[in-house]
Amino acid sequence: MSRGKLGSANALFLAGVVASLAVGAAVGLGGYTFVYAKGASYMFDDPQACMNCHVMTEQYDGWTRSSHHAVATCNDCHTPHDFVGKYLTKMTNGYHHSTAFTSGDFAEPIRIKPHNLEITERSCRHCHAAVVDAIDARHAPGEGMSCVRCHWNVGHPK
Repeated sequence: MSRGKLGSANALFLAGVVASLAVGAAVGLGGYTFVYAKGASYMFDDPQACMNCHVMTEQYDGWTRSSHHAVATCNDCHTPHDFVGKYLTKMTNGYHHSTAFTSGDFAEPIRIKPHNLEITERSCRHCHAAVVDAIDARHAPGEGMSCVRCHWNVGHPK
């Protein structure tokens, strides 16, 4: 084998080793983080998963005292009711929450973001459709009726 081909083969082999080490490190670090952060718990509807982060203690404690405690979990109110929407929201929120809580870059007390507030509003309207439809019928279209504006503390009373 000529010297040029041997050097090229060695460089290719070295590149493969480096790529394998990088992939292995990424998979290892990602796997460790997933296990350490109890990632599998977020794939289900158990409210205890929300307690994985200490900043959610107030919200969880409020929910346990709420009228919704016996009939709704966190996901019933805070994720869309379709499979794709639910898990896309869980994935997106999980990324944003883990980044914020790991870096410490979040305001306290924590506040719901506008997009998640829209999801919660749709959830109220989904479960309480008969009541909401009757209320909406008494107001002009686009009048801006909002369940969570008036009933902001139903799911998490102080």
